[in-house]
Amino acid sequence: MKVSFTRHFIIMSLSALILSVSVSAQQGKLPIADGPFRPTDESLKQNQYPEWFRDAKFGIWSHWGPQAVPRQGDWYARRMYQEKDPAYKYHVEHYGHPSEFGYKDIIPLWKAEKWDPEKLMALYKKAGAKYFVSMGTHHDNFFLWNSNIHRWNAVRMGPHKDVVGTWQMAAKAQGLKFGVSEHLGASYTWFQDAHKSDSQGPKAGVPYDGANAEYSDLYHAAATPDDKGWLTNNLVFQIEWFKSIKELIDNYHPDLLYSDSGMPFEDVGRNLIAHFYNQDITRNNGKLEAVYTCKQISDGKWVEDVERGVKDTVSQYPWQTDTSIGDWYYRTGQKYKSATEVIQMLVDIVSKNGNLLLNVVQTPEGDLEPDMLKILEEIGVWTAANGEGIYGTRPWKSFGEVSAESKAFKPGRFNENYKFNSKDIRFTTKDGILYAFCLGKPSEDILIRSLGKNSKLEERPVASVKMLGSNAKIRWSQTADGLIIKTPSKFPEWQVPGFKIEFKK
Repeated sequence: MKVSFTRHFIIMSLSALILSVSVSAQQGKLPIADGPFRPTDESLKQNQYPEWFRDAKFGIWSHWGPQAVPRQGDWYARRMYQEKDPAYKYHVEHYGHPSEFGYKDIIPLWKAEKWDPEKLMALYKKAGAKYFVSMGTHHDNFFLWNSNIHRWNAVRMGPHKDVVGTWQMAAKAQGLKFGVSEHLGASYTWFQDAHKSDSQGPKAGVPYDGANAEYSDLYHAAATPDDKGWLTNNLVFQIEWFKSIKELIDNYHPDLLYSDSGMPFEDVGRNLIAHFYNQDITRNNGKLEAVYTCKQISDGKWVEDVERGVKDTVSQYPWQTDTSIGDWYYRTGQKYKSATEVIQMLVDIVSKNGNLLLNVVQTPEGDLEPDMLKILEEIGVWTAANGEGIYGTRPWKSFGEVSAESKAFKPGRFNENYKFNSKDIRFTTKDGILYAFCLGKPSEDILIRSLGKNSKLEERPVASVKMLGSNAKIRWSQTADGLIIKTPSKFPEWQVPGFKIEFKK
């Protein structure tokens, strides 16, 4: 095995050197569609954020695949090869040692036998989603589309279904925009643990199945010792990524493409984004309707994505939060966000020029648990009544008013420890109308200081105040200090009430 690894390492190193010389000589000559976008930062700044995305505000994501099978949550395909991780112990106890029963053997166990995409998509639309995103490939290097360049895909293995294509048809049938997420860029270093072995015990030194060259197209080849970042520095791997994601784009032409990283691989990534934009322009008669999103400040080149977090103020450019209602993959006994928590996030994000992309956790079989269905139903009741203050809106002059209790919360990535209350108010606007949402049900009169007669934010006097989703008469007055909304005699059933505020002309 050591001789085989050494030989493979030398081949990979020589291949990388040859390809590096070739790409350097051609400087960005990767095959991309003709069009106005070139693989440079300045060219990518031509990006125009399509109105559909700016209006949509809320998307639902299916972060789903073979890693759901063991019911142990996120990153199972890597964690099962880390001998100190609980997933390793679980795997050995339930499936066997990873030198004998590896992730390649988990894949056939994913059957998706209860998956009803049409029924789920109708449910997501009813919940208020305006776009839907399918997993394309996770860090496990398993493709959920019908690939001609990679045998490890959902048509040839597992459910034997074109998951991406089927989701896309279901989304289009419901009038939803369709996106795909790619997590492949990080897979090359992420999967290197599959090449290792136990450091102790009866199997110490016995290589895991990832070291078997027969499966190198799943687990990737061994990386060089200095290749340890989230994104690989190996040009061979980078070009492989480009070809794979280009196939995904060319076969399905999604409305949105998400990368689970910053812009991948410098010029290689710029070529991919330029290709994505150009092919979309050709398909849309000269107008760019596609959205690319990654976890890097955009400067106008794409939509910045903030994983499991929010921004602290209104962003100049449209952006997106991606989060999950629970764990990223199904995990036994996991706790889900409540409908109120999701709605609070949605309102806060929209007030700051963002969209919310919410992962709805599916079982390995493909259906949803009863408590998940209840949460989606509650979200749908709220969006049906309050949607006019969400969809198609834009940020107001201020995103809102922050309560003393929530000022301690520091917005940012990987931080969802916010605790909103009724004194946290968020604003949106559309057609000259202002919408104000309390991020908790008030128990006393509501004071909106931003609308005081002495406020510099709005010179027009208030003409009327109505509560969304209710016919109750709202008593209000406008003073120098603010707009005072008397506590309504009866609130709707939800915890985040919205008010429609019109002004005198």
